[in-house]
Amino acid sequence: MPATTALRRALAVTAALPLLALAACGYGSQAKDDDTVRVAAGAKKTDGLDSVRIGYFGNLTHGTALVGARKGLFQKELGGTEAKYAVFNAGPSEIEALNSGSLDIGFIGPSPAVNGWTKADGKNLRIVGGSASGGVKLVVNPDTVRSLKDVEGKRIATPQLGNTQDVAFLNWAARQGWKVDPQSGKGDVTVVRSDNKVTPDAFRSGSVDGAWVPEPTASRLVAQGGKVLLDEASLWPDEKFVITNIVVRQEFLEKHPKAVEAVLRASVGTNRWINAHPGEAKAAANEQLAADTGKPLPADVLDPAWESITFLDDPLAETLKTQAGHAVEAGLLEQPDLKGIYDLSVLGKVLEAAGLPPVDDAGLGTAQPRITHAPRR
Repeated sequence: MPATTALRRALAVTAALPLLALAACGYGSQAKDDDTVRVAAGAKKTDGLDSVRIGYFGNLTHGTALVGARKGLFQKELGGTEAKYAVFNAGPSEIEALNSGSLDIGFIGPSPAVNGWTKADGKNLRIVGGSASGGVKLVVNPDTVRSLKDVEGKRIATPQLGNTQDVAFLNWAARQGWKVDPQSGKGDVTVVRSDNKVTPDAFRSGSVDGAWVPEPTASRLVAQGGKVLLDEASLWPDEKFVITNIVVRQEFLEKHPKAVEAVLRASVGTNRWINAHPGEAKAAANEQLAADTGKPLPADVLDPAWESITFLDDPLAETLKTQAGHAVEAGLLEQPDLKGIYDLSVLGKVLEAAGLPPVDDAGLGTAQPRITHAPRR
């Protein structure tokens, strides 16, 4: 299938998904307020804004947002400007909210960020920071899949056509020498696109033999008797690859850089706190998940899931470039021009003030970076 035809079909699917998500929950479900986190009386507004609208997923891979919201760290940095949260189920709906102006800043995976950037010809968003690495596994039924070779001929679930895990699995399958049609999912391995909420039921019923999924879905499958056959981190240099970025609407970044700086300062501070207090951070993330979804994760899911995720400020730009290349190779994306997708100038300022080293944009930064020091080589 020509790449242009595949791209049109993939974009048609991703274009339809926001409408389905929006019909179900508007521009993301509103996160429930934590009664302990309030705008301080008399506090000065940041950039004169009444509020900053922050989006994230109800996934542990968005732990920076979960913990930062729960502990009031975003609100603390924003002062008299209210931090408002919206919880999304999928990347396309979050990008749609960003494009429409109903969202200012969002935590999101690399594939939706690249797809959103490409569809808007680089005019809608910038990646301004990193958040998390890892937390993605291939979990299988040990009765039917005993080795990596046994995956051939089986039915493997991924969350969504063209999403980050879908691209990763298609790339891995191709490296095994297996052929799979990227649109239908049919081939030497059958790829079943299944929402993370549905996948555990599909796994339990035997309708899929395994899944390439993020946490906590991977650990849910293990709790049901599944076996981790492959941790995606093992496929990457230094076992690090971007799973969650921080994106911002370009207009918002241009008009309100102080507000973006406040959110990034909170993100950097949250990651520091998470890494210094992993047990407390894990509990805080689970409390926020419970507030957002109505149910906390059980310990046998929460504990292994949390341990497999690394929280960091580096957006790991080189790995995003590689992931975009994998989507091109799979026939889901035409070769994108990603120059300018990153603007790490505000993050550089925050890191410098915190005494932390700068991060690299892999040559994909804005043409005129506003930082004065050289990126780490």
